[in-house]
Amino acid sequence: MEIPRLESRGREGRYVMVDEVNGGELFYYFIESEGNPSKDPLLLWLTGGSRCSALSGLIFEIGPLKIVKAPYNGSIPELEYHPYAWTQNASIIFLDSPLGAGFSYSSNPKGYEVGDTVASSQIHKFLMQWVVDHPHYLAHPFYVAGDSYAGKIVPFVAQLISEGVEARQQQLLNLKGYMIGNPATGEKNDLNSRVPYAHGHGIISDQLFELTQKSCVGEDYTNPSTVLCAEVLDVVEDLTFEVSRAHILEPHCILVSPATKDIIQNRRFLKDDYSIQLSKPEEPPFYCRSYSYYLSYFWANDNATREALGIKKGTKKEWQRCTDLPYERDINSSIKYHHNLTSSGYRALVYSGDHDLLVPFLGTQAWVRSLNFPVMDAWRAWRVDGQTAGFTETYSNNLTFATIMNGGHTAPEYRPVECLAIEPLGVITTEIHITRAAVSGCSVHNYYTVSYFTKSIPWSSDPAYTRPWHINISYVMR
Repeated sequence: MEIPRLESRGREGRYVMVDEVNGGELFYYFIESEGNPSKDPLLLWLTGGSRCSALSGLIFEIGPLKIVKAPYNGSIPELEYHPYAWTQNASIIFLDSPLGAGFSYSSNPKGYEVGDTVASSQIHKFLMQWVVDHPHYLAHPFYVAGDSYAGKIVPFVAQLISEGVEARQQQLLNLKGYMIGNPATGEKNDLNSRVPYAHGHGIISDQLFELTQKSCVGEDYTNPSTVLCAEVLDVVEDLTFEVSRAHILEPHCILVSPATKDIIQNRRFLKDDYSIQLSKPEEPPFYCRSYSYYLSYFWANDNATREALGIKKGTKKEWQRCTDLPYERDINSSIKYHHNLTSSGYRALVYSGDHDLLVPFLGTQAWVRSLNFPVMDAWRAWRVDGQTAGFTETYSNNLTFATIMNGGHTAPEYRPVECLAIEPLGVITTEIHITRAAVSGCSVHNYYTVSYFTKSIPWSSDPAYTRPWHINISYVMR
């Protein structure tokens, strides 16, 4: 199988043993930077779920590949080049974690009995082995990134790396920071914020919102302690089920993946709309975004794809975007890791698509404020192509929070241009952050260039991708 536009790039699909007792191996797919791979940052990408495949990140979010959306006719779905991939200026490891996610597997089923802590430790073990096999990346700036449920895992993995570096007991990864999108934390704010968000967007009435506020004072909405609160929340979830939780303005469609009961935890709150399947998933209408997810099932399970990715025969009979294996949510809150890391000098970017009802930005904004760091730059707009792309606030300790306008769960899938601007440029490539007014407009043809950069980052040499586009972003050095 030919992988478009990547045949000349460094890429590999391999496994790393992380559980010798049960024969558990994590699968990863690595793609070298399209810019300057000898110097560009190294990024580890973790997909949420809690058992969703990192191939979702590769072909739906930040990778250089996209599924061509076309009616399925029985042949392998085609791929096309994604011009707004983060691999333009970073080398990325897409890791299927935990065991059981994607193409990662365990020879003994007991290896699938993992949770937040074990999975994070296995990711850390994977990294230590990966840099042994790729020692030339030790000096590269390194970032841990992920979205959704990985918002709990990313800071803990970064914490483990930080502790190892301080103790000098491991390969010294050049950890610079981390970034999380539409992130879960384990705190009740993750879900409790759905009610004011739904109210603010006209999904529930004033009366129902006020009744919820009175009936559920101090409650964790995933596990209400009173019958009255539970009954009110049942009404709320019936109404919120009428819209797409991933993006409230898009059609309400099945997501053709099993529910992993991660963010929704032990309560049905905001009904689950995943389609649980043991084989071929249910086909959604073609107009649904999830039709591309449907196509990915056939792409990833095709023998040619598996051969191109380097999948071991006999290890995984069927690939699914998300798998419904048991999983222990034993990190109750990731807030302390955010505080530890940012207080130790590591950079952090927290971003949210503002049309996400799964993990609303209101809850994310609340826990960021709860860290009690002084505000260095007050709430303001940031822009792409002269238009407001979201809003941002910067705190001390190198912590930035940003919203992505019209972004869903998760933001890069819905707003790739904006996320390319805020992610690699704002955190990885330079020590900068986005400010209020645009300084200059940079017309981009074959190169993606920001005005004061000392180098140009190759964008595309293919005439099909030489259409000019513009990006207006202003930066301030700190």
